[in-house]
Amino acid sequence: MNIEELSIKTIRMLALDMVQKANSGHPGLPLGAAPMAYIIFKKFLTINPKNPCWINRDRFVLSAGHGSALLYSMLYLSGFEKMTLEELK
Repeated sequence: MNIEELSIKTIRMLALDMVQKANSGHPGLPLGAAPMAYIIFKKFLTINPKNPCWINRDRFVLSAGHGSALLYSMLYLSGFEKMTLEELK
């Protein structure tokens, strides 16, 4: 298994943990869109987790609220440290 596959599986599992522990939410979007989100965050977005208010950062808008577990997973795994892993779950 290469790093890309491992990263995508990690995104999926973290999102599933959030849905399960909340006893609410929709796991479909995080499971299906994890590869797309990984590629966008890894190869296309210009972000700086150490400076989240940086004026020249790219913005990622996820309009499907039921996919918030995917977005929170991506932000956490990209290095935005506002929440701990336990708080995410």
